[in-house]
Amino acid sequence: MTPQEVIQQDFSPEWSFQASRSGGAGGQNVNKVSSKVELRFNVQTSQLLDNTQKALILEKLKNQINTEGELVLVSQEDRSQLRNKENVIKKFKEVLQKALFIPKKRKPTKPTAAMIAARLKGKKINAERKAMRGKVQY
Repeated sequence: MTPQEVIQQDFSPEWSFQASRSGGAGGQNVNKVSSKVELRFNVQTSQLLDNTQKALILEKLKNQINTEGELVLVSQEDRSQLRNKENVIKKFKEVLQKALFIPKKRKPTKPTAAMIAARLKGKKINAERKAMRGKVQY
């Protein structure tokens, strides 16, 4: 399954959300409203990912996964809990897409004859230009 297909799946039964008071500036709103949203996703017990995908996620996101095997993402940019929840879901999908992306292997290529000739021609022109800078003979 491609990373795009995996991300299109509905992970909502496997997410757990926790709301708490957001830190930083914000006046009374920060003290009264629990707008910070924390998303927890247990990678190891996920039913929607296969073993290779789990291994990729565990390897690439090891700094964001806690000792219980949970991927923890937090959003507290907005004053609204609902918008923070939407932001953290969006962030989850982006993180998952980056983790599941496998870059293509580079195929080494040989330079063409025309490329080699052009490079040698440029070197020859440069060498002649530098040779002209020498001392003048009388």
